[in-house]
Amino acid sequence: MRYSYSITSALLLGGAAVSLITGIPAGAQVAQNDRTHMDNVVPRAGAPASFADLTAQLQPAVVNISTRQSITVDPQQQANPFEGTPFGQFFQRRQQAPSGPRTQEATSLGSGFIVSADGYIVTNNHVVAPDARATLEEVTVTLPDGTEYTAELVGTDPQSDLAVLKIEGRSDFPFVRFGDSSQARVGDWVIAIGNPFGLGGTVTSGIVSSVLRNVGSGAYDRFLQTDAAINRGNSGGPLFDMQGNVIGINNAILSPSGGSVGIGLAIPAETAAPIVQQLIRGEAIERGYLGVSIQPVDDDIADALGIDRARGELIQSVQPGEAAERAGLRAGDVVLSVNDVEVTRDSTLSYIVANIAPGTTIPVTYIREGERRRANVTVGRRPSEEALRQQQMFQNEDDAPGQTQPADDNSLVTQQLGIRALPIDPTIARQLGVPADTRGLAIVDVDPNSDAARRGLARGVMILAANGREVPTIEALETVIRAARNEGRGAILLRIQARGGQPQSIPVRLARD
Repeated sequence: MRYSYSITSALLLGGAAVSLITGIPAGAQVAQNDRTHMDNVVPRAGAPASFADLTAQLQPAVVNISTRQSITVDPQQQANPFEGTPFGQFFQRRQQAPSGPRTQEATSLGSGFIVSADGYIVTNNHVVAPDARATLEEVTVTLPDGTEYTAELVGTDPQSDLAVLKIEGRSDFPFVRFGDSSQARVGDWVIAIGNPFGLGGTVTSGIVSSVLRNVGSGAYDRFLQTDAAINRGNSGGPLFDMQGNVIGINNAILSPSGGSVGIGLAIPAETAAPIVQQLIRGEAIERGYLGVSIQPVDDDIADALGIDRARGELIQSVQPGEAAERAGLRAGDVVLSVNDVEVTRDSTLSYIVANIAPGTTIPVTYIREGERRRANVTVGRRPSEEALRQQQMFQNEDDAPGQTQPADDNSLVTQQLGIRALPIDPTIARQLGVPADTRGLAIVDVDPNSDAARRGLARGVMILAANGREVPTIEALETVIRAARNEGRGAILLRIQARGGQPQSIPVRLARD
């Protein structure tokens, strides 16, 4: 389950109902006096008397998912539990010499649902995706009757946070079907079934709170919002309508506390169903991409640009060589529509383009210098999330250290120098303002307590060489560090270059074992 903690809560005292002496709320009295009006608004069936029959039909197809992962831990990186206390020095003295990396086990829990009689299961990618340092060893699926199956991971799509599993052993598994989430309306009843906190088989009910909720999380940032209780472990479980169709896949909550406060988010079926079918067929998931960074146009931007009202999205930057640049779009343009679909807060440019096949030529309407223009753009292929992070890694001078982590946080470079770095590729080179063929490492993060930080190394600084040897890869720098340690040296000489500066050589002390 993914969480956002930036939401504040408040007690709304002004909305309390006032009761008459008879105990009947004032609002109810008014409703009784206007029965004709109410008959035209309230469905005669009213609220369901019970969800029991529907739950009994659906629950057999909802499963619990658990994973077993192995994580390689370097003893040198293990924390001192007494660090910062008077006992810290004794812990250090009594530690045995490192005996090499060790493997530990980790687990995760989530939910899923069977979508075919032969055992295909849908869940969230983050339920089965291992940590960056871990390897997925096993996925176990438990049916409501307690039967366990070892599942095969058929396919994953991190960008939409979807995954498909397969279990064997029967040809008559109970299953449920996707419905049409585009027909969902705010106020419709829904039920969620899942595995919160590992309890299993838990049913909650609520209504659809919003059908196009945008929370700024990426190209597929368009969720169903519900007040049905969703908690840790509900990830990947189904959100059902009253006809028993899956209209959403429970994915995240917004909460100031980490627990359910009635704001749950589900991936709409209209988004999930086509991706699930592609994963089952073994097809690669390809999405459209323009290569722009954008922000919604607010009143101030509209006023500054002389636009009659706040609409569309402002292009902040354009990736060199990508579709937008090739079509002549540039920073400062305001995109109004893509493929004749209006760009709005509910239908963002990223969402529209992501659902267009790469290679398709589409019209883009935009405003430049107060003039409405139109360009034909041939859509590119959206890179992976890791590639996108690297594209944007060094674009802002004031990026906070630690916002982006390289793939290997336990390398010898991190241990000995207190830095994390990535090889410089043409994309990173463009961001740092150096030739595309520059060889070396770009620093992503620096431990503020390290000698490297005291020497002025920081995010965006490039390491070109170490002890006179080129270091185009992390492994090359590790080789230099090992050689220095074997020769009893306490430091290495780095050839560095700050963004916009000249190369210089500085010594950096190695960490003590």
